[in-house]
Amino acid sequence: MGDNMSKRLKLISSSDSEMEERSFPNPYPDWDQGLLTASSAADGHDSDDFDAEVTANAAFQKKVQTKIKDLLQQMEEGLKTADPHDFSTYTGWTGIALLYLQLHKDSNEASHLQRALDYVKRAMRILNGRKVTFLCGDAGPLAVGAVVNHKLNNTADSKDCLSRLLQLQRSVLSPDSEMPDELLYGRAGYLYALLYVNKEMGGDTVDENIITKVVTAIMESGKNLSAEEKKTDRCPLLYEWHKKQYIGAAHGLAGIYYILMQPGAKVQADVLSELVRPSIDYVRHKRFRSGNFPSSLSNESDRLVHWCHGAPGVIHVLVMAHQVFKEEKYLKEAVECAEVIWQRGLLRKGYGICHGTAGNGYAFLSLYKVTQDKKYLYRAYKFAEWCLDYGTHGCRIPDRPYSLFEGMAGTIFYLSEMANPEASSFPAFEL
Repeated sequence: MGDNMSKRLKLISSSDSEMEERSFPNPYPDWDQGLLTASSAADGHDSDDFDAEVTANAAFQKKVQTKIKDLLQQMEEGLKTADPHDFSTYTGWTGIALLYLQLHKDSNEASHLQRALDYVKRAMRILNGRKVTFLCGDAGPLAVGAVVNHKLNNTADSKDCLSRLLQLQRSVLSPDSEMPDELLYGRAGYLYALLYVNKEMGGDTVDENIITKVVTAIMESGKNLSAEEKKTDRCPLLYEWHKKQYIGAAHGLAGIYYILMQPGAKVQADVLSELVRPSIDYVRHKRFRSGNFPSSLSNESDRLVHWCHGAPGVIHVLVMAHQVFKEEKYLKEAVECAEVIWQRGLLRKGYGICHGTAGNGYAFLSLYKVTQDKKYLYRAYKFAEWCLDYGTHGCRIPDRPYSLFEGMAGTIFYLSEMANPEASSFPAFEL
């Protein structure tokens, strides 16, 4: 009895220390309407005016804009020695193009659009045809190229990019294809590229039949694995990557279900109800008592709180499921995810969006847009405030320190959302 108890205590203390190793203790007071109202009244300000009171005031916005300029300069300098052959959205030139496209959206500065074009052209010169996704393959540069050229009225170039993007469907739909289905390297990543183009260039830019074919291929693949694993009743759509059934947004079920629920994917309501909803419910039952999610169905370790693995990726699926199926349980669990992220989301891994603090901040923005609860906007601002001290916390330096998904470009992207949080959108994921 004593031995067992000491073993359990050891396990608890080692998991606690592992959590501490992965994240910094959150130093910020949480949103408390009462406290903030009291302090603002004491200052003689209008206590109801959140925008004037919390961190979303003019001084904070000015700080953010100054930091964006500073980080942009550092990023441009750093990119001079970046891998010249990495064209990807994830860690390469297309990710930088996407950042400049975002900055143009915010500022309408023509120079940002020109920078986006320069970077996407650089990416398109080195495409290799090996992968087809938005994040890691040719579809990213081609989709972003189509959009940037469209915005610049370079019609012929935009059409050329679009035509090349659509040619990639052959390998995506090939019956002999060994292609996975996840977001980074699989079919969902190609589907995202098509939906992105439609969102940015108009809803019928990519023919609905093509989107339906890709959606069908993803569905069939999920049904087949579910049947093989004898989980048809519990999880009608099952997916794996490298023989592992991941849960998170990057390689796993969350990312795939999220893309399938996008309105632009036009999956019929009865199909969503019969196949996607029970699959999401199956994943929900894997949740830890903490409110976090494991990295894969077989994993029992509650340690990762990243967009790519854990609550910060799954929260987006829960929010979307709440919107699609109108059931409160999904929103309730999204709120519980947000608590985990608030407690454990300031990551030692860095400030990036795939597995860093900025990516975790997007969870609060997603919840804020749906609930309009100022608490989540406050938390998003606090994670941005943490990012304003970029490089001072002693985080690990990523392999691609200036890139969109691992490094500085992603943090700049997140900071830029602070100017208009209602329109925020996690790059290469939210639509």
